[in-house]
Amino acid sequence: MTVLRSAVYLTCFYLWTLPTCIVYLPLLILPRKVMVPFARIWAAGVLLLMRVIVGITWKVEGLENLPPRPFILASKHQSAFETFAIPVLIADPAFVLKRELTWIPFFGWYLAKTGVIAIDRSAGVKALKSMTKGAEQARDDGRAIVIYPEGTRIAPGAKGEYHTGIAMLYGALGVPVVPMALNSGLCWSKRAFTKHAGQITFRILPPIAPGLNRKVFMAQLESAIETATGELINAD
Repeated sequence: MTVLRSAVYLTCFYLWTLPTCIVYLPLLILPRKVMVPFARIWAAGVLLLMRVIVGITWKVEGLENLPPRPFILASKHQSAFETFAIPVLIADPAFVLKRELTWIPFFGWYLAKTGVIAIDRSAGVKALKSMTKGAEQARDDGRAIVIYPEGTRIAPGAKGEYHTGIAMLYGALGVPVVPMALNSGLCWSKRAFTKHAGQITFRILPPIAPGLNRKVFMAQLESAIETATGELINAD
């Protein structure tokens, strides 16, 4: 049954996404902010399909910890689920992501139009400088910057390396960093076709104020995210 539900979901995902991409084509020539609510509608539709077909629901703890924008949301990353949920949770976020995603026909065009911070991960220091410049623009526009500090999806119970990019943004932007833990990988594993019914929890943690030195900041961020993620993973 799980495989069947997953197959039906994938079919409906494309039946929702492909016509939406065609209908949205005129938005590509309009100002960026016109695209934002329509992108949110598409993401909400994907989440609805997950709930109705697969039985995946989600809840958010700690909404009171979100400060006024701009801020940086530093999130654990376990599945594609959070890439759909965060734009519904936070209006007009600026995602830090690899630039190759913007090359995908249709989907990548819309992704770029929403104002993501696309970086060339093979460019080293140049990529970090480009990321910082893009994040500064997003900050000046009053947006939340979303970054996955480990840089990729990590299986539940595992921990990746926390990269220096988040520390660069923290030092350069002078805004709070909000850690966020989650347990989405329990329902949707990395590169897995099957998706399992259940409730995903996002836990928004108290923000880290600007001004700490890099080492102290990184230690606080990693401890906050990993401790809370462990609690969510082991809750059952």
